[in-house]
Amino acid sequence: MNDYPLTLLYDASCPVCKLEMDNLRERDQLNKLNFVDASAPGFDAGKYGVNLEEAMRVIHGVKPDGTVVTGVETIHLAYRAVGLGWLTAASNLPILKPICNWGYEYVAKNRHWVSEIFADAIIRIAAKRAEKRSRACKQGKCSIK
Repeated sequence: MNDYPLTLLYDASCPVCKLEMDNLRERDQLNKLNFVDASAPGFDAGKYGVNLEEAMRVIHGVKPDGTVVTGVETIHLAYRAVGLGWLTAASNLPILKPICNWGYEYVAKNRHWVSEIFADAIIRIAAKRAEKRSRACKQGKCSIK
């Protein structure tokens, strides 16, 4: 079964979530990922076979055959799509999987609070990425996804 293109349903109103999706978007050179903001007005969760409350609770991935995955499994597939699967590989180990799933659920539940705590770091990272994109544009290497 082919996992790509994988459609990611995420909460772009969450600064941490948006920052991470922007990171994946920049690295997605093979266009294996589609990004859909579940917090956008008019978002139709039913179109993806999920309900809005659940889509806003945790990240969802929708495979080409319509299979829906959530949480750590979605993160793992997204990282694998951009060549960073090794970073999340340990999350699939039997001894670590329940811990990683619990940790993800905790962070997802508290993502806006986590965003507030790391607001300065988020702003610095976002600014650094914007500066990098600006330099690339000045050099004629602009790409907007």
